[in-house]
Amino acid sequence: MKCTNNIFICFIIKLPIFKRSLFCLYIIAFLFASTNLNAQQTINGTVLDDQSGEALKNVIVLLKKADVHFHTLQDGSFILKTALLPDSLFISAMGYEQAVYPVDSSHLSFNIRLDRHEIELAQINVTSQRLLTEVMSVDLKMNPVNTSQDFLRKVPGLFIAQHAGGGKAEQIFLRGFDDDHGTDIAVSVDGMPVNMVSHAHGQGYADLHFVIPETVQDIDFGKGAYYADRGDFDTGGYVNLKTYDKVDNSSVKMEGGAFNTIRTLGVFNILNENANQNRRNMYIATEYGYTNGPFDVKQNFNRLNLFLKYNEWLNDKSYLNVQASTFSSNWNASGQIPERAVEEGIISRWGSIDPTEGGNTARTNLLLNYKSFLSDNEKWESMFFYTDYRFCLFSDFTFFLNDPVNGDEIQQKESRNIYGMMNQYAKNFYFKNSKLAWKSGFGFRYDAIGDLELNHVFHRYTLLDNLSSVSVGETNLYAYTSGEWQSGKWTINPALRLDYLIFGVDNKLTGDPVEVAQSVVKARPSPKLNFFYNFNDKYQLYLKSGMGFHSNDARVVVAQNGQNILPYSIGGDLGSVLKPFPSLLLQPTLWYLFLQQEFVYVGDEAVVEPSGRSQRYGVDLSVRFQPLKWFYMDADFDYAHPRFIDNPKGEDYIPLAPIFTSSGGVSVRLNSGLSVGLRYRYMANRPGNEDYSATAKGYFVNDLTLVYPLKKWELSVQIQNLFNVEWREAQFYTETRLQNETVSVSDMCFTPGYPFFLKTGVKYSF
Repeated sequence: MKCTNNIFICFIIKLPIFKRSLFCLYIIAFLFASTNLNAQQTINGTVLDDQSGEALKNVIVLLKKADVHFHTLQDGSFILKTALLPDSLFISAMGYEQAVYPVDSSHLSFNIRLDRHEIELAQINVTSQRLLTEVMSVDLKMNPVNTSQDFLRKVPGLFIAQHAGGGKAEQIFLRGFDDDHGTDIAVSVDGMPVNMVSHAHGQGYADLHFVIPETVQDIDFGKGAYYADRGDFDTGGYVNLKTYDKVDNSSVKMEGGAFNTIRTLGVFNILNENANQNRRNMYIATEYGYTNGPFDVKQNFNRLNLFLKYNEWLNDKSYLNVQASTFSSNWNASGQIPERAVEEGIISRWGSIDPTEGGNTARTNLLLNYKSFLSDNEKWESMFFYTDYRFCLFSDFTFFLNDPVNGDEIQQKESRNIYGMMNQYAKNFYFKNSKLAWKSGFGFRYDAIGDLELNHVFHRYTLLDNLSSVSVGETNLYAYTSGEWQSGKWTINPALRLDYLIFGVDNKLTGDPVEVAQSVVKARPSPKLNFFYNFNDKYQLYLKSGMGFHSNDARVVVAQNGQNILPYSIGGDLGSVLKPFPSLLLQPTLWYLFLQQEFVYVGDEAVVEPSGRSQRYGVDLSVRFQPLKWFYMDADFDYAHPRFIDNPKGEDYIPLAPIFTSSGGVSVRLNSGLSVGLRYRYMANRPGNEDYSATAKGYFVNDLTLVYPLKKWELSVQIQNLFNVEWREAQFYTETRLQNETVSVSDMCFTPGYPFFLKTGVKYSF
């Protein structure tokens, strides 16, 4: 036999029969090993709470040697693929002991139960997809909050101010923005938007008073406009509060303090223990509060809240959540008072020029959320919501400037219904050395505002002039898609969002320059692109970039024939997350933001004034330190340089925009259960007007909280403004005229911040 055509075959044939057989066995073994080396083994299982048996979502499941990880789904399930076995499976979640399981080809399916453990900073991995939420969980455990407004203060760099008797939405400051009540920050609860478009008191008005603080479990937030599922008002950032799906027991609480302050709370677990095993949960929470405040004119502030939430796993793959909430409140307000009125002794620091300011408001929400896990790698989610809203506010910004006889008090009034829907599809794709998490969504929001009014009134009840009366229909249709590709140490996240807005206005006043029943439409694309590089589990570097937008008031949109409808923003963050050692976490960030059009709301004229282009840049630094399990320190430092672009230098300051802020504190939780927290808030002086000839004064305020649990009881003490400093909570540079003045004066007007305020409470759980 000749072997000239194939040397390899000739070589085998010429071997002795024994060696030929042995060589063939080697070849077969090699092919078998190669087949097994490239064969992907599937590892799956579920992760449950050891005490309750509840499925745990977002648990990190890591194959150590293969360096492949997965986050458990809503039903606690996970699935991983690897060709490298044997290996070790590491399971870790915030608030639970880490578990380790050996994995080999004979053991690929797991039913894992995790033991609960106190949340600590050392548990946090900087590469976690839920990094900010996990850090916030530690913050909330070590520094519990007592009001829905305190949740906003938990966001690093975010400050709030109240200036209308407690019932009005807070003024918000973030990243060089005086956001008014929400113009440049998107606020939501369980995904339901809180911001009000074309609101009677200001575009983006975000009132969180319908939230009962004891029902909030997590705070999700982000700065900048880098998130595909966030739309209108997400220029400076967003905040989403997540309520508890279940409560372990029922409780009642009573609080009382200075200025005739009382607060009662009840949280009641409705279903029995067997319902928990059937994966059904339902609870009701109710809250009532009253206070007169420190002002000469008693606030007489009343608020009643109700909240109900029911959720159930219909089967292993389908989840349903239904919730309803309602609240109503009414109050008196001292308003903003001129500096000169206090300095000249016309009124006290706690006095008012117009004692009839105040208002009332109410909001009822219905929310339905359905989730379906179509497969191990696919999820569909739908949310439907409805809101019925009422608002009436009496304000006096200028006193006797326009009407020297009756004064300038105005009434801002509206009633609306909001209908909305959101749908999202998510799927994970696994490749040999990478993973792609893809999600796309679409939805709409429709605001039907039947009565949107601005009236000139005398002492609330006498109508002097109807300045504006319209009905508005505003629709926001949107769609987005986002991909998160992970390969090695890199994560790349491109995204695109498209919003389409329809503004319709029906004027009810004859002779108004706005024509009857006009409509305007506008679309706004918002691309995003984010990069993350994980050097290791202690150091992450990221670059975020994207466009966002904020919408204008429909009344102004139509009156200006569709100009300045959806001015866009362009921004970027360059930052890192570092854990030089387990008990210390640092997050420094450099950022920049360009805004096509600033908006300034002029409440007594019911218009939003376009104020030109602006830019902001700055530095954020967050520090978290927990050297001991019972000792925790946190601090946030935020510097911003906000300027108008088109104004001459020296006249380009953005009024009331914060320049430097800092907040933080020290918390101690002893083995006895005693918890002590000392916190501070600092805001530096900032410009009161465009040329900085007027100054909004800064402040440094400290608060103290003590909580002591005793079996089923819990005692608490809260002290606001511990050192009783004089400070100004809200400030405005305004042209005003007092009743005894012949000419108007422009100066700073302010609402004084609370003095030393002591409140005690007792809670009983059953």
